[in-house]
Amino acid sequence: MKIRALGAALFATALLMAGPAAAQAPATPAPNPLDVIPDAMPFNTPYGAPISLQKAEAALAAAQAEATKRGWPMNMAVVDSGGNLVTFKHMDGAQLASISISEHKARTAVKFRRPTKAFENAVQSGVIYVMTLDDVIASRGGIPLVEDGKIIGAIGCSGGTGSQDEVIAMAGAATINK
Repeated sequence: MKIRALGAALFATALLMAGPAAAQAPATPAPNPLDVIPDAMPFNTPYGAPISLQKAEAALAAAQAEATKRGWPMNMAVVDSGGNLVTFKHMDGAQLASISISEHKARTAVKFRRPTKAFENAVQSGVIYVMTLDDVIASRGGIPLVEDGKIIGAIGCSGGTGSQDEVIAMAGAATINK
């Protein structure tokens, strides 16, 4: 009986002590980084004339050479500055699901004028509103193709992990992005 009385007294004391602490004003929340207004428009590279078939094929040849060297079967797509498919390669053994994914990565990169890794980073850091934007794919492997300071297209690669896809896309993009 004494133990119950002692327990009740300790509980009542704890409640009395917690009361003033609970009544304190809540801490001021940290400012939302999305509320920061940048001085310059991010990802504002202008669009240029559509990539030529010759340049698109050169980008895919470089990407395919890198994928072959590493033994990674990939799907690779190049779109023009309007997001239209210019050329595509499906390597033997590349997974079928990655056909449309490679095209989607290229279209996302050109439409939003940024690598698709930017969306992956946003989602991983908790900025998931980007998933509400039309035609976003938040997986690396889509890279804009920039010539003379203008976006002429984009390359998208899929078939491996995101980091593998990005390595292959960057190898193809290096033929244009100098």
